[in-house]
This record gives sequence, structure tokens and C-alpha cells, in this order.
Amino acid sequence: MKILVTGAKGFVGKNLCAALNNIKDGKDKTHPGLSIEAVYEYDIDSKPEELDAYCQDCNFVFNLAGVNRPKEQSEFMEGNFGFADTLLNTLKKYHNTCPVMLSSSQQASLTGRFGNSEYGRSKKAGEELFLDYERNFLQAPRHSGLDPESHEIADQVRDDGLRSRVLIYRFPNLFGKWCRPNYNSAVATFCNAVANDLPYTVNDPSVELELLYIDDLVAEMINALQGKEHRCEFDGLTVLPTPSHSGLDPESPKTTGRYCYVPVTHKATLGEIVDLLKQFAAQPQTLMIPEIPEGSFAKKLYSTYLSYLPYEKTAFPLKMNVDQRGSFTELVHLANCGQVSINISKPGITKGQHWHHSKWEFFIVVSGHGLIQERNLNDLEGKVIEFEVTGDNIQCIHMLPGYTHNIINLSDTEDLVTVMYCNEVFDPNKPDTFFDPV
Repeated sequence: MKILVTGAKGFVGKNLCAALNNIKDGKDKTHPGLSIEAVYEYDIDSKPEELDAYCQDCNFVFNLAGVNRPKEQSEFMEGNFGFADTLLNTLKKYHNTCPVMLSSSQQASLTGRFGNSEYGRSKKAGEELFLDYERNFLQAPRHSGLDPESHEIADQVRDDGLRSRVLIYRFPNLFGKWCRPNYNSAVATFCNAVANDLPYTVNDPSVELELLYIDDLVAEMINALQGKEHRCEFDGLTVLPTPSHSGLDPESPKTTGRYCYVPVTHKATLGEIVDLLKQFAAQPQTLMIPEIPEGSFAKKLYSTYLSYLPYEKTAFPLKMNVDQRGSFTELVHLANCGQVSINISKPGITKGQHWHHSKWEFFIVVSGHGLIQERNLNDLEGKVIEFEVTGDNIQCIHMLPGYTHNIINLSDTEDLVTVMYCNEVFDPNKPDTFFDPV
């Protein structure tokens, strides 16, 4: 399959092209049924003859080109409607009936706060242009009087099983890596400001945004490429899902929604976004990794925030507690899940010799040669269990509640390096740590 991406140097275009090229080059093997031969990247600095060649040869088009912040309001219609018209006319010129995706916006609904949006009107006009193209060109009978060679692309598309169709996506607010700050994304602006200690203003923290993460958008684009797009109608800004026909399945519904949507979005207020970013920014001082469950907005926002860090913040120092025995350094704290530390013991040194009521730990020796000993305080025989450990055979040893324990460096010359996990962050007011030699 040969894919044309217009607006390839924009935020969505960069991320989509990176994903498509990973599949094309065999770096992403998670789509075994998808074969990509070429990714044609077209942008404002490309030559018109390139668009001509790409439209003649491609099997799928992602039209992401558009104008967001023009100098004059009239440029909205020229950039968003005008180029779409040029693109479709070029496809018609070569009788290329391949599927075409259009990147539109919630503002095209022209409802609520978008009722008087010039940008929205230009996007709505682009949608109508695409729907008309689908009715009058893609779904029109083929004319026998045309040069049979002109059907080469159309026949190839049909041989691949893909239906001729348009896919119109009305995207909400987008965020993710490579998004330009101080442009048209509040999340990008706040991430950049917090990461770089720049001033920012939140006029109304209660304003709620519907947000779409770039990786979720790209995942849907890969679905669309395989005829698995999610279809819908819109009631204002409300998505009304409809049966989704597959461009690959002849038994799929023939009638379905005119529009498409990404099924995974998030809602968050400006205040919630900024509060999370402040937590992320404080991590080098607190060591606290906030709760970031799989699929959560917080997890996606954290990855986005990190992409805006300046070089000088990419590394940060940790507090090493050093004495003649070696050192102990806390690495990270985990919200509701404890902490991870690194312990270095000098040759011949014994550390630990204490027990806990409820606290428990993992000791993982990653370098050196040592001995871990544990004794159950409730064992009248005083039996000691022992684990000889080395960095050449890494294993994880439980430090059990109610067992006093230690770790001994058996080497005369080499430091013993141990990664330690504890199920709670150390609290000096409630240490739950009591001295007792093994």
C-alpha cells in the first residue's frame, strides 16, 4: 500500500508518518496484516508536481493539511477548503478512487461557543466538499468511455478489498509530543511553560476540555487504513456511534454514519491539568511518581510533559546518604506503592540488623557477592535462613515482616550493590524499624 499524508510536517502529520514509516520499515511488527510500500509526505513547502505524482500513485490519503492561525480570517477558507478542493480534483484527474481521510474539528459543528467560528465554517465547508466527492465521484458508476488504463489505481484498490470511501474525523483538543506550544493547544502551552519555568495564565480553572491523545489518534488512523474506522453521526458535539462498515468485509453494513471518531478521549478542567503538571514538575524534589494507571489521562499527560523538558532538566541529582559503610540512596517514590532505593555496601560490611511489624522489602543484588540472613523473631529455636547472592545470578529475596534481617558483603575488594524495594515510603514519624541482630 502507498499512502499519501498531507500536512506531514504538522503535529499530527509528524506522529502519523513516524508510525507509518515504522510499519513500512519493519520496526513495528504489531500489524502483521498491513503492508506499506511507501509513505508520501506532502506539506506547504512541497512542489505542486509532487502532489500530482502522489495522487496518481497512492492507495490511501490522510488529508491533515489545514490552517489554524492565519494572519487574515479569509485564509481559513483558502487553507482548509481550498487545498481540500485541489487535492480531490487531483485525485479525480487520475480517476483514483482510493479512500480519503479528512482531518476536521469539533468547531465544524458550529454549535455552542463555536457558533460564530470562521475556522469552524471553513472546516464545515471542507466536510461538505468531501461528502459531495463521495456521492458524486466515489459512489458514481464507472464510465466505460474512459481510458481503461486510467482505472489502474481504482482496480488495485478494489483488488485490495478496500471500499472507496471518505473518512471525516472531527477532532477535539489534541495533545502529545511534538505539539507546538503557544499555538492552538492549551495542553502544549501549559506543558512547555511548566517544564521551562515560564509564566502562564489560567483565566478560568473550571473550564473543561475534551482531549484526544496523539497515540490514540494514530491508533485510530491505523485502524482506518485497514478499513476498521469507528463511524458516527453528530448531535452538536455529541458523538452518536453507528455501525462501522469495514472496507475489507463485504458483509459489513452498507449504510452507516457519515463521520468518524476516535473512541478514546478524556475530559479534564484547566485547573486539573495544571495541578497534575505541578506534581510532575516537583518529582525531582519529591521523587514521587504520581498515580498513572494504564490508559489514564494522567499517564498520557506525564509523557507529554516530559517531551517539553529542556536539556538541563533531563538529569537531576539524588541525595546520597554516605558513611564509612557505603551509601543509601532513594531513587523514586511511588504513590501508594512505596519506594525504590539503591544500597552500596563496602567490602566486609554488614547492613540491616533490624525488623519490621508490617513493612516488607525486596533485596535484589545486582553487583558483587553477598549473604542475606533472616530470623523469625517468633522462632524459639532461633533458626536463621540464608541466601548467598551475586550480581552474576540476580534474584529477588523477600524481607519478611517479623523477621530481623541483614545483608553482608562477602567480598574483600568489591562493593555490594543492592536494589531495594519497600512497600511504603519511609516515614520518620512512624519508621516501623527496630534494631535486633540476626
